[in-house]
Amino acid sequence: MTTLRIGTRASTLARTQSQIVADSLAQVLEVTVELVAVVSEGDRSSAPLTEIGGQGVFVGAVREALVAGDVDIVVHSLKDLPTAPDERVRLAAVPARDDSRDALVARDGLTLGELPVGSTVGTGSPRRAAQLNALGLGLDVVPIRGNVDTRIAKVAAGELDAVLLARAGLVRLGRQDEITETIDPIQMLPAPGQGALAIEVAASAGSLAGDISAALDDPFSRAAVTAERALLRTLEAGCLAPVGALAYVAEGDDGPELWLRGVVVALDGSRAVRQSAVGSTADPTEVGDRLAKEMLAEGADSIMQERSS
Repeated sequence: MTTLRIGTRASTLARTQSQIVADSLAQVLEVTVELVAVVSEGDRSSAPLTEIGGQGVFVGAVREALVAGDVDIVVHSLKDLPTAPDERVRLAAVPARDDSRDALVARDGLTLGELPVGSTVGTGSPRRAAQLNALGLGLDVVPIRGNVDTRIAKVAAGELDAVLLARAGLVRLGRQDEITETIDPIQMLPAPGQGALAIEVAASAGSLAGDISAALDDPFSRAAVTAERALLRTLEAGCLAPVGALAYVAEGDDGPELWLRGVVVALDGSRAVRQSAVGSTADPTEVGDRLAKEMLAEGADSIMQERSS
């Protein structure tokens, strides 16, 4: 194969992320790479994500193009991947993860703590909204949709005082200078998989999966996001649920250890279940499953039921 076709959503951020992967593969595998834009349901609709399905809404069309053979690989923001397995595809690589934290873009260079009570903060994420409400800063959380340009433009135009976005996406777009505060995970745990990319191939792709894995897969990043997604799956929560999770690998007494923190927050911020766990990098799924069960035992299920009722 001399040319690899990469399926990608048509948004600027998706194409930028796919181009990053394309450049790496072109260099390491010495192949020609071309991007193929695919329009997803999430791109077609302007309705809130909670109304159009949430989990997988940005993945479906691109994945279908892969299964149909219209493209050879696809690149996703890993946080958008459904936790339910799809036997038709294979996760070939999780490249080294970028910054997983959330970021604030606010008027006048303000931080969260400097925004006056009643300031409007835009986000399309129930997770961010719930954790922001839990901080008790008296801010007015406003639901928004749209790409990065659209959201930041609302701040520039004075329609909003600030917006919350993923720091990794802003950096990939070269817009890190517009960040007025990078949010500490102690205040706001990111979405499971945030900051990571996922490279999928068809299950029938043969040696291609191994070639891509050898070229780009980062074992510690894969272990971290696997644990985070296992937590999300066991909680039976979709990617739009008010669930935050962050795992990282640290050196322990007997070698590398996987640390995982998780939170489930009521949308109004009134209740939260926060727990952490540590385990083996060799079995990240066990770490995520175990922590989710501990959180469910502490009442996380009632918070989730509140949201779905």
